[in-house]
Amino acid sequence: MFRKRLLLAGIVNVRNIILNTLQPKGINILRRTLTDKQNISKESLTYSEKIQDKGKEPTEPLWTTFADSVVKLRIDHSCSQIPITVHQMFKETVDKYGPLNAMASKKNEEWEKITFAEYYNLSLKAAKSFLKLGLERFHSVAILGFNSPEWFISAVGAIFAGGIVTGIYTTSSPEACHYIAYDCKANIIVVENQKQLDKIMQIWSHLPCLKAVVLYNDSLPERHPNIYTMQEFMELGNEIPDATLNDIISSQKPNQCCVLVYTSGTTGKPKGAMLSQDNITWTAAHASRAGDMQPAEIQQEIIVSYLPLSHIAAQIYDLWTGIKWGEQVYFAEPDALKGSLVNTLKEAQPTSHMGVPRVWEKIMEKLKDMCAQSGFMKKKMLSWAMSISLERNLSCSGSDLKPFRTRLADYLVLAKIRSALGFSHCQKHFSGAAPLTTETLDFFLSLNIPLYQAYGMSETTGPHCMSGPYVYRRCSCGKAVPGCKVKLVNEDADGIGEICFWGRTVFMGYLNMEDKTKEAIDDDGWLHSGDLGRLDKDGFLYVTGRIKELIITAGGENVPPIPIEDEVKKELPIVSNAMLIGDQKKFLSILLTLKSTLDPDTSDPTDNLTEQAREFCQKIGSKATTVSEIVATRDQAVYQAIQEGIDRVNMKSTASVQHIQKWTVLERDFSISGGEFGPTMKLKRPAVLEKYKDEINSFYKE
Repeated sequence: MFRKRLLLAGIVNVRNIILNTLQPKGINILRRTLTDKQNISKESLTYSEKIQDKGKEPTEPLWTTFADSVVKLRIDHSCSQIPITVHQMFKETVDKYGPLNAMASKKNEEWEKITFAEYYNLSLKAAKSFLKLGLERFHSVAILGFNSPEWFISAVGAIFAGGIVTGIYTTSSPEACHYIAYDCKANIIVVENQKQLDKIMQIWSHLPCLKAVVLYNDSLPERHPNIYTMQEFMELGNEIPDATLNDIISSQKPNQCCVLVYTSGTTGKPKGAMLSQDNITWTAAHASRAGDMQPAEIQQEIIVSYLPLSHIAAQIYDLWTGIKWGEQVYFAEPDALKGSLVNTLKEAQPTSHMGVPRVWEKIMEKLKDMCAQSGFMKKKMLSWAMSISLERNLSCSGSDLKPFRTRLADYLVLAKIRSALGFSHCQKHFSGAAPLTTETLDFFLSLNIPLYQAYGMSETTGPHCMSGPYVYRRCSCGKAVPGCKVKLVNEDADGIGEICFWGRTVFMGYLNMEDKTKEAIDDDGWLHSGDLGRLDKDGFLYVTGRIKELIITAGGENVPPIPIEDEVKKELPIVSNAMLIGDQKKFLSILLTLKSTLDPDTSDPTDNLTEQAREFCQKIGSKATTVSEIVATRDQAVYQAIQEGIDRVNMKSTASVQHIQKWTVLERDFSISGGEFGPTMKLKRPAVLEKYKDEINSFYKE
């Protein structure tokens, strides 16, 4: 279906695109700004006039818990883009970038590409088909599947049709799918394959709003009423008049809900964060530019889509920013995180790439394993090149005091590693969703790959603070995006306080959860993150932990766990994950897991130690090759090395209350399937406490 090239809806002014490409960067930005303002439709100008008329502001509230309500936008005149809808943003893109390739997906080992003009027309067709199936205004189209053109087209089509797009993680159980589909009043669910369809079939009878299901990869083995293949679905709306859809599109407002992002539920029941059209269009424009993402008239960015689109980080980076600036998105294979991602990266040659910390850590561990298996000379060369690169990148001035040596190291060694990873043309490498460890940051710096951290939440439409090539400090997640604000409340003596947000990124509220919304947004309209951090004198933000993760010992002392956990992993290269225990306890203890290889089919941790872990064992005199050997026999050499590492961590601590007194090694590494990680690889601390309560209780027996 998506192989066919559709006729363009109108004539695209190719001449302007060519002229823009030839103009200097400053002229291009000025021209784009003027063009954007000229293309704003009457509805948005009406909204803008409402804001500016005689200095009056709209009387709408700053938050709501109803999907069909409107909110007041947090307009900051230092960065006052006129509010626009998703359709207006896309229409501007088609006018500017219509003939450019928007998406590439692999079919029968060949890359099939779709232009922005085709993408837009397919989204209109999908919107009509959703209407034909009975999509009601402000009800949801839920999408349950891996990243694909069909995911994008369904999402955009749902919004065009007046609905709300809601992603569901592919790893969700039928019960979890039911919770979200019921809560968001899903009229239609789009699923990837038979496996996901089976989940919906189990719960359909308990979803009173569900009218149809669309299957976009597998064929139907047998016919079911109200279940359609994607090909069938795309033809359903052919009889819907253009005027019907146009009326719905023109009635949409920037301050209405169009996206629901459900929190992963690491601290309780998932919450549906409602994002407005302005949240999406403003963030896509301004957060991406803060990270130095370029509009296509200057350079068409190429990215690879592989992280879950039900998470706001991937959705804003892959889908909405891709539309705004005319990026070309390559879709990875569904087994991307099982090893195939690097193949896609090599073929796509992205100019920008984003990963969550665990993805970057896995790349680091893989490279270390490969290095451990290399010969003596290769190891020496790599060590030499990486040390030179790290020294240069850590120098405060940033000047290259020994240009020949550093260039030689990069040419002979580091450039080849980047090429092997698919990063030959990659200019920007981003990390989000959780803080990076210093070890990971420095490892990639030693490869001449600075990792730019972004910081935000589902409730801030993704990135509220950004690092980039021109806004970078090691270990910082950058500065607030221009037009946004950050402040700290309840600061302690070290200047650490709760991080609070203000700006056009801030969400509308939690669907049907007034109490939770009031907890998150204070009386002055500031969003409280629940994260702890500090600001330096130049406005760079450093995230230090979460309030709810803060351990308060039985003696009342506050202990942030993440710095201690990171220090343990730094001292002990054999340790994969560490979780500090001690809330309301007399002393601290810690759960440890060891680095093990992953099952290539399931990505679950196996019993076999990684090459790096085996090398660690050999150095300390252990012959162990599996986790079970070490745990079952309490391998003397390994356990002694772990205790010595813990002792070194304790010596570095500022107070005895931060000393780790007891520890244990678990039989299996943490994983999504094991329940210790959420879908974005965030540690689910409450789940770990429950799962390993026997081991934890043994620490504190009298």
